Amino acid sequence: MNCVPMEAESETSEDAILGGRLRIRQPLRGHRVGHDAILLAAATAARSGELAADLGAGVGAAGLALAARVPGLKMTLVEVDRELCALAKNNARLNRLDDRTVVLACDVEDVAALHVAGLSAGSVDRVLMNPPFHDARHQNASPDPRRRLAHVGAPGLLARWLGTAAQLLKPQGVLTLIWRADGLDDVLGALAPEFGTIAVLPVYPRPGVPPIRVLVGAVKGGHGAQTTCEALVLNDERGQPTVAAEAVMRAGKTLHIAET
Repeated sequence: MNCVPMEAESETSEDAILGGRLRIRQPLRGHRVGHDAILLAAATAARSGELAADLGAGVGAAGLALAARVPGLKMTLVEVDRELCALAKNNARLNRLDDRTVVLACDVEDVAALHVAGLSAGSVDRVLMNPPFHDARHQNASPDPRRRLAHVGAPGLLARWLGTAAQLLKPQGVLTLIWRADGLDDVLGALAPEFGTIAVLPVYPRPGVPPIRVLVGAVKGGHGAQTTCEALVLNDERGQPTVAAEAVMRAGKTLHIAET
């Protein structure tokens, strides 16, 4: 990711991701766009004409990467931090995606507010999300409030976010999320009431070590069997990016993890 510092007083930078295909302005301090956002977008197999919603979108990196990859896709970015919403709107304009991107300054867990803002129940074809996945009870929280909000969630947050996704999605709509690999059982348990036809793709930092992330696709009301997809390994034994990782991170290759 190439970084171009902006004016000192703005405390933002403008960064090139996806091999320069997308430019993102983001705060210099706090949570910064990384692999997770790019992986999440790559694993969301949207189609032209559909409506997708990125819940907890931050500055919009994942949702805009998806919109840039799928011409004609309509995108709604949902973010509770109004300053990040302003950056997300700017990023949509910067990448000429503002004609099909809407940014909502809403709490993901406030479904009523989302409905009032125009994101009605049963209206969305795809939901993608990268929820805060560190447990506040067991994780030392960052002193930076934005970084803490992006990384550390209160107990039950995942189930509440999945509840919102279930309400927003159409029947047979598809959810894609990224989570800690060691928390996969929690994800599967939280999906069970509303989602099925679950596909899991493990992400390894390098060969011979445990996975660090899982990408999970699930269908609202799906009844198909759970499947495990071929894993993605980010780096080789020398610490260099693998060909597969470069295809996703730089060339924008799609990771197919759901059946629809």
